[in-house]
Amino acid sequence: MSTVAFYTLGCKVNFYDTEAIWQLFKNEGYEQVDFEQTADVYVINTCTVTNTGDKKSRQIIRRAVRRNPDAIVAVTGCYAQTSPAEIMAIPGVDLVIGTQSRDQIIPLVKQFQEQRQPINAVRNIMKTREFEELDVPDFADRTRAFLKIQEGCNNFCTFCIIPWSRGLMRSRQADSVLKQAHMLVEAGYKEIVLTGIHTGGYGEDFQNYDLADLLRDLDKVDGLQRIRISSIEASQITDKVIDVLNHSDKMCRHLHVPLQAGDDAVLARMRRKYTTAEFGGKIEKLHRALPGVAITTDVIVGFPGETEEMFRNGYRFMEQMQFAEMHVFPYSKRTGTPAARMEDQVDEEIKNERVHELIDLSERMQLAYAQKFVGEVLEVIPERTYKGAPDSGLLMGYSDNYVNLVFPGTEDMLGQICRVKLTEAGVNESKGEFVRVMEPVRRKAAVNS
Repeated sequence: MSTVAFYTLGCKVNFYDTEAIWQLFKNEGYEQVDFEQTADVYVINTCTVTNTGDKKSRQIIRRAVRRNPDAIVAVTGCYAQTSPAEIMAIPGVDLVIGTQSRDQIIPLVKQFQEQRQPINAVRNIMKTREFEELDVPDFADRTRAFLKIQEGCNNFCTFCIIPWSRGLMRSRQADSVLKQAHMLVEAGYKEIVLTGIHTGGYGEDFQNYDLADLLRDLDKVDGLQRIRISSIEASQITDKVIDVLNHSDKMCRHLHVPLQAGDDAVLARMRRKYTTAEFGGKIEKLHRALPGVAITTDVIVGFPGETEEMFRNGYRFMEQMQFAEMHVFPYSKRTGTPAARMEDQVDEEIKNERVHELIDLSERMQLAYAQKFVGEVLEVIPERTYKGAPDSGLLMGYSDNYVNLVFPGTEDMLGQICRVKLTEAGVNESKGEFVRVMEPVRRKAAVNS
């Protein structure tokens, strides 16, 4: 039996794509082995979001070549898309596929086996207009499933290389999304996380069907109990989307809305398509429509030209927003982007100081958010036994509003929806008391739909 090993760098979408590629090998009769073992085929799914991503990708490719010089080494993903020649130049690389035509990986592996000539299958991603259909019927993590609904991005933020590695915005056909949602529910998943490169932009390339329509249709999938959106831009939180969030009992009370900077001058230089006032207005609307909603965000610190005053403005704005958590990143130069060529780069030490300040702020906000729910009973899907003490009889998982709870329970509760009372708020995890396991709710037939 032929064996295949995978290594994935980068984002959730890459992990999804790797699972999809694995399905193709599995259908061909391959067995998956650990990347550190000897395999017949190594597939490295690369990342290019930072220069470090490129470097790490090259290291992993060389590691595979060393592990088994006779293996077929196939490289895919974002770095493969933007720099195929660089990868082809690494001795031992046999096949390069970018972020499309991955459904052709098996025929290409066979072609290489017959001809023994390195293959560069990367095409111009900017010409791609169709969403590449790759199904993922199950995941290693049994509690929540990812469902990719779109690919690519049209925004061209000045710090970001992604449109060049993933191409322009293209959405997956609704019937295909719904078909996969039904498959995942049948496979036993209670929660589906909608994911993509620019997830909230779903449907921007369709005529009369958008994200709100898709959410409404997913809400009708029988047996599905939770729907989470991995990320949505402030501009995409339309009144129609808020209305669906408001009326659906399946939509999680948690949205990840990337802010990136809390100062208008910095946002303009980043080429983000909103001001802080517009962003704040959307967040306020969300809080009104969904009391108790968790808003998490991404922030880039030390973008070129960020002065102390701009940073302070941003700090105050973030405090005002009362995020449930912030993912804080120091700005890092990405070759090939306009921001990397900007003159006024911020000193690394200043960047680090600012990062720490914002991490402290994020932890305070995380604690304040969790404290609001002390004494309340939340719905939690336990994902695993408590990693701090695996034999302690404790489980951990996220509530629908993204509070990470640790509570006493048994392993047969993993993947079930449990009612848990939050007893003690914490920064990265809070403590709870188990109340009961929920029975799956079957949707009542609508009288006037």
